[in-house]
Amino acid sequence: MTISPGEIAALAGIAVLGSVVFGITGFGAALITIPLATHLVPLQFALALFVLMDLANAFRIGFENPKHALRGEWIRLVPTIVLGTVAGVTLLVNLPRQAATLALGIFVLAFALYSLTRRAEARAVLAARWAYVAGFAGGITSTLFGAGGPPYAMYLSHRGLTKEQYRATLGLATLTSISLRTLAFLATGILLEPKVWACAAAIVPAGLLGLWGAGHLFRRISRDALMRAVSLMLLASGASLIVRAFG
Repeated sequence: MTISPGEIAALAGIAVLGSVVFGITGFGAALITIPLATHLVPLQFALALFVLMDLANAFRIGFENPKHALRGEWIRLVPTIVLGTVAGVTLLVNLPRQAATLALGIFVLAFALYSLTRRAEARAVLAARWAYVAGFAGGITSTLFGAGGPPYAMYLSHRGLTKEQYRATLGLATLTSISLRTLAFLATGILLEPKVWACAAAIVPAGLLGLWGAGHLFRRISRDALMRAVSLMLLASGASLIVRAFG
């Protein structure tokens, strides 16, 4: 596979955009980067490339305010994140490319519709046992689609946490998930391709630039407004992936 300088530049632009979203919301980078990148490179290559960026960003955000993270919530999530990661990477290496593209499109489209239709005031508190479901779902979607954050965010946003507790605990869960995904990709050889690391030399710095930009945008744009714009873009992206899978 040959990647042109123009394609690397486009991937770097995607990295900046995804990192801006991650820096403001605490999750969601892969919902931007992976669907867009798969229009340029194969899904497995995109997942391997952007996990390196995600890991760098997650270390930056995950240890931002660790004192606010709730240890009990994290401990409940971790065991099933591990199980979900194993299940997800097994599916990834065995699914045909067309089926993987279709599954990614459906996942992205479903999350976009959820984000657009959910009511902000609907904040019923979930029981702690739902952590095991969220952890397993996040582990699967993290390795299969590069996006483990949504299940963790859905769960933690309904646990009655303060804004600081939510962001810190979500950051720690995301860091755990991305670290496990990186190890899984190394173990299966997905992350051992030299071209991945060559492209990462441009993508990782671009991602950190986007994270820096997010810090300046944080006070100028509301989280809800950003997520609504992202959701509209995801509708188009998810639909295009589904069309490609049947094309």
